[in-house]
Amino acid sequence: MLPCLRLHARFCCCRDAAGLGGSAWHHSSLACTCREAFVASEASVFMNQPPPHMSRPTIIIKLILWLLWTITHLAISILNLWSHLIYSLDCYLISSGLLRKYQNLHLGRLKYLAIVVDSKEAKSTVKVKRLLCWLSSMGVKYVCLYDIEGVLKKSFEPAVNVSRDRTAGEHFVSCATELSATFYIRGIGANIKDLHCSQREMMIDCLSGSDGKEGIAKAASLLCSTYLNGDTHGDDKRKPAFTEADMAGALKAVGCGGPEPDLLLMYGPARCHLGFPTWRLRYTEIMYMGPLKSMKYGAIVKALYNFSKKHQNYV
Repeated sequence: MLPCLRLHARFCCCRDAAGLGGSAWHHSSLACTCREAFVASEASVFMNQPPPHMSRPTIIIKLILWLLWTITHLAISILNLWSHLIYSLDCYLISSGLLRKYQNLHLGRLKYLAIVVDSKEAKSTVKVKRLLCWLSSMGVKYVCLYDIEGVLKKSFEPAVNVSRDRTAGEHFVSCATELSATFYIRGIGANIKDLHCSQREMMIDCLSGSDGKEGIAKAASLLCSTYLNGDTHGDDKRKPAFTEADMAGALKAVGCGGPEPDLLLMYGPARCHLGFPTWRLRYTEIMYMGPLKSMKYGAIVKALYNFSKKHQNYV
């Protein structure tokens, strides 16, 4: 009844005011005033209405859903924390030499190891050198370092003697003159300190993003030019039928070929290979190792041990 009484009072007020004057101008202005008063009255009435109340079953359902979401989130967080603690403890025991099964690594199948590092973390050359020294002490002979911006290539290639392999078109460097186990293996267990990675030679291949997309573009351009400059012309020229061997030969010719890694370790915030040449990852085992700043010696040993125990059907 209250909105109706308000509207009736407004209408009566406007009607009385209109009866006082006789000119059309006064009538039109009063009509506009009445319309504005009507709209303002309607807006105030609707704005002052209380929100509709939720029913009790709706409140109970929302409360149950919130409790389920909270319990699920808490359970996942606890499991994640527990797995992280177990992983850290396992890495510590491996580094301390308390787990004997990790002491003798059989790396006969690991002929070529690739390491992908995020470009921001690759600027920490001390971490990368420490990682290479650990791998050398474990018996790894051939390592490929990759980051998309070429930070590792700029850091390592000028610092050591580089020899060019003309058959594969790759750069190899010896880490024997660059790495020192007495400095980089400090503080990870007494059994590790006695190792000297300078006694073992490691071949290092440095790659960057230019060896990926640009490499495949150069190889495709070489194949296209070879086809266009062929002996057959006109109608006798057949459509190109490039095989995998042709592409591998073209990549090797432009200096972007090379062996396929048996294992790839990824260091960085993202779980991806960050543009590593995909034509070299056909049968590669890929493992995510977390950020480079939190790398652990035990984690690397565990990764190599797990790789040695995997059954590969293509071998």
